[in-house]
Amino acid sequence: MLTAQILATLIFVAMFVLVVMDKIERHIVTLGCGLMTLVLVFGLGMQSMDAVWNTLNLRSIFTVGFWYAVGAEESTAGINWATIIFIAGMMIMVEGMAKAGFFQWLCMKLAKLVNYKPVPLFIVFMIMSAILSMFIDSITVILFLAAVTVELAKLLKLNPVPMILAEIFCANLGGSATMCGDPPNIIIGTSLGYSFADFVTNTGVIAGISLIVILIYFYLVYRKELVPRNGEAVDPSTMPEPKEAIKSKKDLIISTIIFCCAVVLLITHAQTHLTVAFIGTVVAVVTLIAAGKDVLEILKKVDYKTLVFFIGLFMVVGGLEQTGVLEVIAEWIGDVSGGNYKVMVAIILWVSAVASAFVDNIPFAATMIPVIKSLAATTGVDLSVLAWGLSMGTDIGGSATPIGASANVVGTAVAAKNGYPIGWGRYCKTAAPATIIVILISMVVIFVRYF
Repeated sequence: MLTAQILATLIFVAMFVLVVMDKIERHIVTLGCGLMTLVLVFGLGMQSMDAVWNTLNLRSIFTVGFWYAVGAEESTAGINWATIIFIAGMMIMVEGMAKAGFFQWLCMKLAKLVNYKPVPLFIVFMIMSAILSMFIDSITVILFLAAVTVELAKLLKLNPVPMILAEIFCANLGGSATMCGDPPNIIIGTSLGYSFADFVTNTGVIAGISLIVILIYFYLVYRKELVPRNGEAVDPSTMPEPKEAIKSKKDLIISTIIFCCAVVLLITHAQTHLTVAFIGTVVAVVTLIAAGKDVLEILKKVDYKTLVFFIGLFMVVGGLEQTGVLEVIAEWIGDVSGGNYKVMVAIILWVSAVASAFVDNIPFAATMIPVIKSLAATTGVDLSVLAWGLSMGTDIGGSATPIGASANVVGTAVAAKNGYPIGWGRYCKTAAPATIIVILISMVVIFVRYF
């Protein structure tokens, strides 16, 4: 077993290093490392076909509990197919909304409401980034929001960088508030059986308090940069009408109804017992039916690389789980904390935040779930408290650097593509202090509320 543990750890570390180096596309890295886990760890090291099948976890898809569950009946070992199916469904829904011009219309409408004034626009876009990211993947939110911000900045003769940086941070913060907002939360929720309402009433409270503080923080930091380059106020009458962004009124209405239904299903899934896999599938099917002849166009735009990335990632983490490496990590955290619940939560929160600042927060969250389950079982601490600490640590810690979360990579890439490159220094100067502020708020709220 020791050989298998060493092999699993080496493959996991190699995957992390290659993802951080960003020389090879990350979905190729995780899938390659996942296949190596199946062959080297389970084949040569453990010589166990059971470990292979447990990690592939295909049988779970064909169980009733996968689609309709009273409790958390999905297997947490290996590939979490509920997460994969849910994200794929949401991607298809969002592509349908984008095709109808929903995001562009929303941005232009809000800009018009604040009369195109830079400071109110800055604050409104931050709030919108946070709210949209509660229900739509933060990657998608930033992809569209950053692009629209650049266009608005050109019209208003502003530097879009401060707005994009603030939007990125708020997207990650908003994503932490709900189960479907950020990929780590989807993984935590589906693996541990928490509902949309569980996240809203726990991490949502922390995110809400933090958002107020962060709005003030970014305003104080960037207020001097939110002025037109020539110092002249922009005439609102010269701005394009929001309705010009709507490509099809019928498609806009249909996609909005589908979005609202998806939100209702997610909010009530603890009561209906419909799993996120079921919700993701229904949303995708309805979107594709509504798309009619544009089905292929929507399917082509789905980010399949991210889905492959998840599959490979879960296989590698499955290697650590099947060989018992994660139990060793859990024991270490338990020993260091000395059984003190507050120290344990603080370690999980800060270690998650620091690790997620430099490596992708998705694999870290997937790695830590079995760890916190083991900690809860051996120490008696409430699993949900550890889960909220892990959620806030991974979601917010990833905001600190340009590579910490997928939304950061997407936002800075959009800015660079439009002639506004954002270096590590510029990014971290404001994002790192903001991250520390939110992690401190998270720790205080968790200590006050749960201990």
